Amino acid sequence: MTTDETILVVGAGHAGFQLAVSLRQAGFQGPIKLVNDEALLPYQRPPLSKAHLKGDGGEELILFRPRKFFDDQKIELISDRAVAIDRAARAVRFASGGTQGYAHLVLATGARNRLLDIPNANLDGVMYLRTFAESEALRKRIKAARRVVVVGAGFIGLEFAATARAKGLDVDVVELAPRVMARAVTPEISAYFQRRHSEAGIRLHFGVSATEIEAENGVVTGISLSDGRRLAADLIVVGVGVLPNVELAAEAGLAVASGIIVDEQMLTDDPYISAIGDCALFASPRFGAPLRLESVQNATDQARCVATRLTGKPEPYDSLPWFWSDQGNDKLQIAALTTGFDQVVLRGDPGQGAFSAFCYKDGHLIGIESVNRAGDHMFGRRLLGGHRSIAPEQAVDPNFDLKKALA
Repeated sequence: MTTDETILVVGAGHAGFQLAVSLRQAGFQGPIKLVNDEALLPYQRPPLSKAHLKGDGGEELILFRPRKFFDDQKIELISDRAVAIDRAARAVRFASGGTQGYAHLVLATGARNRLLDIPNANLDGVMYLRTFAESEALRKRIKAARRVVVVGAGFIGLEFAATARAKGLDVDVVELAPRVMARAVTPEISAYFQRRHSEAGIRLHFGVSATEIEAENGVVTGISLSDGRRLAADLIVVGVGVLPNVELAAEAGLAVASGIIVDEQMLTDDPYISAIGDCALFASPRFGAPLRLESVQNATDQARCVATRLTGKPEPYDSLPWFWSDQGNDKLQIAALTTGFDQVVLRGDPGQGAFSAFCYKDGHLIGIESVNRAGDHMFGRRLLGGHRSIAPEQAVDPNFDLKKALA
């Protein structure tokens, strides 16, 4: 790619921002244009359900960089929304009516909240938490709220529940699955966090779904459940997952499924278009199956992968996934993907508030879920990143030296 050719990035979240930065770090001198459809400068999302929601700082603390950084790096921010891709002309049309050509287009369109589809779900007191605007609105709303019902016991739902409870609100969490974070973690980790949230005074309701938002004169008063119960509330916060933003790609004729389909180098079936981050369904040589991951690590590492390809050093994307969640005073960290395990051994003591679940399949370590044990997590990232394993009896032995195992 020559230096006078524009790289156009649609989406200014973790993936889009990192791509622009990595291109400059790799020596790319051509035009970089970053399309941002939010009013705020590109910002980090993890603090939205944590520090920002708690009121620990203003918007400037969540920005990736101040305006001067983008000016200095000659990264042009386009404040608009992409509405169509003309693949033949290699151009993107915006909601404002303008267009922008590209030598290469990178779709970092992310994902959006899955909406609650029940009566009265569009009332003012029913809220979500993914964008800065949503976090800011919630931060203001919880100052006056007394009782909140959280629909969904995933990472976001539980992070918000812990924050709301710490602020003195009465909190109920409604979850269709039989345990918290059921799709993401082992039963051992779920049991720990269920206990911790219950001890904090959060009421957890499993095996039930929300059937209707109750209201009087348009004001939320509670929520009806599938088992016939009613929970009083003046605020409903919904965290039932996300949907990848694939519509722009699909309408342009690109292959999509549960994400925009890309190969091992994050390239779509159009050689001039890549996709990265939450929206990308990528071929994974590490796991042998297509994956779509929602994590900061995945977004930033995929961005770096595409930047190296666009600057002449193509490599397949093979980074080890890792995740984290801060809930109250506990930090959950996950190295690799632990789904499909057939054996779990614990290192450390859940009763002492610090332990790890080492997950095995056919005797081979596939992932580690750690609670307040950062050392175990870093060990897992290094060991599993190198496609290595330790035996279950070694993992459970407190005298087994993990650092020596890495050597």
